[in-house]
Amino acid sequence: MEKAQLLLVEDDDSLGFIIKDNLEMKGHDVDLFTDGENGWKAFKTKNYDLCIFDVMLPRKDGFTLIENIRKQNQQVPVLFLTAKAGQKDKLEGFKKGADDYITKPFSIEELTYRVEVFLKRSSTKNTSQTVFQIGTYRFDAANLILERKNKQTALTQKEADLLKLFYTNREQLIKRDDILKSVWGSDDYFLGRSLDVFISKLRKYLNEDDSIEIVNQFGIGFRMVEKKK
Repeated sequence: MEKAQLLLVEDDDSLGFIIKDNLEMKGHDVDLFTDGENGWKAFKTKNYDLCIFDVMLPRKDGFTLIENIRKQNQQVPVLFLTAKAGQKDKLEGFKKGADDYITKPFSIEELTYRVEVFLKRSSTKNTSQTVFQIGTYRFDAANLILERKNKQTALTQKEADLLKLFYTNREQLIKRDDILKSVWGSDDYFLGRSLDVFISKLRKYLNEDDSIEIVNQFGIGFRMVEKKK
């Protein structure tokens, strides 16, 4: 089996070495850089399966780095490592295209588990139906593309996972906790707040077809409905 290619940007030399060592023991190839500028240069020259970035980086911080990457690639999963506990900073990361985050200090076991989950989803995404018709939109879940009238919107992996969950359960109420566990694997408080960011982004992507609506049942969950014209 071909090794997964991972890009790790962490300015703490000791932590970076530990993460790299443990991920390589799992059978992955890991390129480690200690500043955002060199991380960006590496990204432009190689196809990575997953990126792991610290937020506070010299020369180019994690937020700027992911902005650069999302202009070039919407598909690659990006996992943030952050010492910032503030909700505002974490929501900012999600808004800029992050797929997940881990707050320092964290266990290496948690990190490697989340990496394996992302890589497993990427490797199995073609084993079931991946193209769906959502109103007037064509949703290609495998390639993370939402298309309408030849206009394409590139989705992140988490956005695609969430949209697929809504479509496959359309007209049904999905509880917030069930959404979080299905898409993020956890239902902690902060992820509950970040879910609202993702819902807003999906609504924006789908707003050209007024027959499609993601309805909020306050305090309980969401339902995707398709209104008959």
